[in-house]
Amino acid sequence: MPEKSLNEIPRLVREQHEKAVLAFQRQNLDYAISILTQVLHKEPGFYEARETLRAAQFKKAGSASGFFKRMLGSANPLLAKGQMALRSNPIEAINIAEQILTGDPYNYSAHKLLADAALSADLPQTAALSLEIVYKNSPKDKETALKLGTALAAAGQVSKAETIIGDLLRANPNDTGIGQALKNLSAKRTLKEGGYDSLSSGQGSYRDILKDKNESVSLEQEHRQVKVDDVAERLIQEYELRLTQDPDNLKLLRSIAELAAQKKDFDKALEFYNRSASAAGGSDPSLDRLIAETTTRKFDYALEQLDPNAPDYGEKSAKINADRLAYQLAECQRRAEKYPSDLQVRFELGELYFRAGKITEAMQEFQKAQSNPHRRIQALSYLGQCFAHRGMNDLAARTLQNAIKEKVVFDDEKKELIYALGCVFEKMGKAEEAIEQFKLIYESDIGYKDVAAKVDAYYAGQQ
Repeated sequence: MPEKSLNEIPRLVREQHEKAVLAFQRQNLDYAISILTQVLHKEPGFYEARETLRAAQFKKAGSASGFFKRMLGSANPLLAKGQMALRSNPIEAINIAEQILTGDPYNYSAHKLLADAALSADLPQTAALSLEIVYKNSPKDKETALKLGTALAAAGQVSKAETIIGDLLRANPNDTGIGQALKNLSAKRTLKEGGYDSLSSGQGSYRDILKDKNESVSLEQEHRQVKVDDVAERLIQEYELRLTQDPDNLKLLRSIAELAAQKKDFDKALEFYNRSASAAGGSDPSLDRLIAETTTRKFDYALEQLDPNAPDYGEKSAKINADRLAYQLAECQRRAEKYPSDLQVRFELGELYFRAGKITEAMQEFQKAQSNPHRRIQALSYLGQCFAHRGMNDLAARTLQNAIKEKVVFDDEKKELIYALGCVFEKMGKAEEAIEQFKLIYESDIGYKDVAAKVDAYYAGQQ
């Protein structure tokens, strides 16, 4: 059962969802949850409704303080029923898990049940939604990280999956199972961009893409988990030969670019990404982003080649870093002009302005980027920092408070927001308000930054 977008949902169900969203915006959370539950019973694969339901559940539950305690200690008799349903009817198991989450959206076991059921029902985005909640609070849990990587990869977010499994491998360098999982993801990304992913899904056959035995050998080598340079070079040569017959083949152009980047031949990678962009008519934002990322990697590679012990290391590294930031800023400005309604680009441009110390320009971009629901919290966080840089501490405090209200899960991002708010209160001379923020963090994470020193100093002063 594939997940469905809003446009794939029947009109009457879409109208119900719209009513639920309106109820959610008006803080009528019980009504919103009731409608969304009905919607998802009719359309279990309607991911946007699932996201809205989760937001409503969290908002109704309130603060996530004491998250671990609640997650670990919240048993529910429905869990056993859900586990039984999981064996034969994963959709029913999902519905049971949602019953539990409506009353306790922090329930660790319910999220795991829902994720397992969603994976069984071929709803990877739904699975990832719950697994990300668990992962943020247990990033060292190997089972959760591996399942999250699987779900993200199945949902098409292979790069994000690679990042998560890569972090897990760094924490467990001797775990061959994790290493193999990371290699599989890398191969999946290459196969997808090379056009061979239909084979593993069963939607295609070797005859669809193979024309002779030599190509069969090439495909076998593409399936290898780690391509050594000589194999990558041979594939590049073969793809270039095929390009002479089909010079505008986007899959071939992008495959060559990726293989060249893998070999750290960034000039060649950029040549073929640019050719791919030209063949696509110059209107593909994903290609623009790949060109920008590859150019940035070229700067990073140049930095790696410097000798840290050389007397001019500081001068050369400073120049490369400055050139990299200047390039990123100019390139992002160009993309913002080309795609003025792309709020992700606006957020990236704001970050670059902030790093460059251009606070006023950064504020303008973050004010636009906050309309992006996936970047809103981060945009508000940056806006608060911008106001603080400008000495507008009252605006900084208000902005950070708004971000904290919208941030449901008490994770590192929320801690950073609370800490920043405490620092702003300190600048404003509001010692009591500041220490209350630091105490919120102290209660759950005594090792976070210098909150322990701040809180201990406060109580020492009281004595």
